[in-house]
Amino acid sequence: MSKYDENIRKLTPLQYKVTQEKGTEKPYENEYNDEFREGIYVDIVSKEVLFSSKDKFNAHCGWPSFTKPLNEKEIIKKLDFSHGMIRTEVRSKSANSHLGHVFDDGPEGNLRYCINSASLEFIPKEKMAERGYKEYLSLFGSV
Repeated sequence: MSKYDENIRKLTPLQYKVTQEKGTEKPYENEYNDEFREGIYVDIVSKEVLFSSKDKFNAHCGWPSFTKPLNEKEIIKKLDFSHGMIRTEVRSKSANSHLGHVFDDGPEGNLRYCINSASLEFIPKEKMAERGYKEYLSLFGSV
């Protein structure tokens, strides 16, 4: 048994397919591709902080894209040889959730973390303190 079993049971079928079965949601038809408010993105299973809206950009690929993780220690990178390609899979360390893939074609020589919305929960800046993420408000000029 995992300490995240209860959270896993609460996942939608798509969230389960993506995070637990290494699935992929449809491009452009997902919750956070067009989300650009200030806030943080957490793992839908563990609730650990993964990314910040400060590092999000429109990659025109149909999935939320980030230049870097906010919490590098919570990211695991693994080689992925599926679908006849060689890619780098991105997983969360705490819950081992499949998040997406990372590519070297981000803006200004940065990486592009191409992440499934179904693996994330967005916490807008206004809700961060009440949800227990107050320490991250300084990213947005608030304390």
